[in-house]
Amino acid sequence: MATLPADTATTHANPTWTAVVLILMPIMFASNLVLGRAAVSTIEPFTLAFWRWLIATLIMLPFVAGALRRYAFDLLRLVPLLLVLGVLGMMVCGAGVYLGLRHTTATNGTLIYTTSPAFIVLFEMILGRRPFSALQFIGIALATFGVAVIVSRGDLASLGGLGFNPGDIAILAAAIAWAIYSIILRDRRLQALPGRVLFGGIATAGTLVLMPVWLFEGASHGFFPAAAGAWITVAALAVVPSVLAFLAYQWLVREVGAARTGMALYFMPIVGVGLAAIFLGETVHSYHLVGTLLTIGGVVLATLSGTRRL
Repeated sequence: MATLPADTATTHANPTWTAVVLILMPIMFASNLVLGRAAVSTIEPFTLAFWRWLIATLIMLPFVAGALRRYAFDLLRLVPLLLVLGVLGMMVCGAGVYLGLRHTTATNGTLIYTTSPAFIVLFEMILGRRPFSALQFIGIALATFGVAVIVSRGDLASLGGLGFNPGDIAILAAAIAWAIYSIILRDRRLQALPGRVLFGGIATAGTLVLMPVWLFEGASHGFFPAAAGAWITVAALAVVPSVLAFLAYQWLVREVGAARTGMALYFMPIVGVGLAAIFLGETVHSYHLVGTLLTIGGVVLATLSGTRRL
């Protein structure tokens, strides 16, 4: 896979506009965990993910249809890569998150998902895209320890047994998948496409990879959300954390790089925990606060451009 410097911008947008998008992007992504947590009690996870992305794709189609036709040959050559992004971004980070939210809280999910930027840095170092920095390794270790505090509910001894919540582990797997998604998104062949074309291709691929699992799940649980309120939630998921958030994320990756874009996700705990407390009535415990400080501190250290090599 072709490589680019992790934080090299390909264009020069207005700095004020870039800052605004950096703030709004994690808010939109945080809404996915809160809305998803509310929805999974009445909608099956793969059904929720499938309809979310089908509606999002249909919303985008009128705006990208002409461009998709113009770039059809390029998209066809990139089908394997688009399918991989669809699996990572829509199945693992979509249905996988909803599956996890059946067993954990939106608060936990938000805090654990915040580790994604640290994994981006780790993978970039492994791939040779950024230097091996002692400061960044310390940050990754702190972020990992913060997740351990949250997953264990402050009882680290429980990690040695089977007392941890499988929902937390599912969210952690999604955070790792999102880091891989972000790295792949920097491929030169993908970045050569206009942002709306790239998003349309990924959203379509994600819907296609979700379809077989949706059909399997729907055979026993139903193919459609049953209540009108459930459809409102699906529509909100399709617009805010799908169309708007993904377009914002891809634009930021193109402008400021994967690592700096991922760093903005450490705003997710503040927003996500607040939304979960207000709309879901979830309680914030002391281990959440400790884990948050460790995780955010670790992410900040990890995403700094370290100058000291190991």
